[in-house]
Amino acid sequence: MAEIRPSTLLAAIAMLALGLWADIHVDLPGQLAIGAVVWALLLCLIAPLPRAERRIYLACVAIATAGEMFLSLGWGLYTYRLGNVPMFVPPGHALMLMLGLSLARRMPEIGARSILGGAGAYTLLAAITGLDTLAVPLYLMLAVSVLSLPAQRRLFASSFVLTLTLELYGTTLGNWYWHREVPWVGLATTNPPAIAGAFYCTLHALVIAAAALFSTPRLAPTTR
Repeated sequence: MAEIRPSTLLAAIAMLALGLWADIHVDLPGQLAIGAVVWALLLCLIAPLPRAERRIYLACVAIATAGEMFLSLGWGLYTYRLGNVPMFVPPGHALMLMLGLSLARRMPEIGARSILGGAGAYTLLAAITGLDTLAVPLYLMLAVSVLSLPAQRRLFASSFVLTLTLELYGTTLGNWYWHREVPWVGLATTNPPAIAGAFYCTLHALVIAAAALFSTPRLAPTTR
C-alpha cells in the first residue's frame, strides 16, 4: 500500500482524539453529527487512493461494524455511553488501520517481538492472579493472527499499542466501559482489557484475508 502522508496521519489522530472528547458532551443528535464528520474525513482521505486500496479500508469498516454489533450489542462485552454503537466507531476503525500501517513501517522487528512477547507475559500473570482471565482467549486470538500472517507482525504489534492507547483514552473519558464479568463464559476482565488489541489484530487479519479473497492487492509485508 502507498505510504501515508504525515498530514493524513495528523488528521486521523486529531479526529480520533477530538471526536471522542466531543462525544462525551453531546446527546444522540450531536453524536450523529460527530459520526458524519468522521465519515466525511475517512472518505476524503481514501478518495485519492487506488480503488483496490479504498476497498481495503471499506472492508475494514464493514467487518468492524459487524464485530461491534456482536461484541457490544449482542455479547454485551462492553457498553457505549448511550447504549448504542456510535456512527463514528466503524470509520474510526479504518482510521486506526491507517495509523497501524504507518507505525508498522517505522517499527523495528525487535520492537514488534517485544510488544507481542510482553503481551504474552501480561496474559500469563493476569490469568494466574485472576485480574483478567479474558486475556487468555484474547491472546490466543492474537497468536492465531500472528502465526497465520507472520509477515504482518509489525502491523499487529503497532495495532496492539495504538489500541491500548485508544482504549485507555476512551474509557477514561467515559465513551464506553468494559464489564468486569464477561457474559456467557464466566470470565473476568478489566476496564479496559490490556489485551483488547487482539480484537483489532483479528480485524486487520480478516481485512487482509478479504483483500486476498476479492483479488485486491495484499497489504505490503511489514516484516522483512
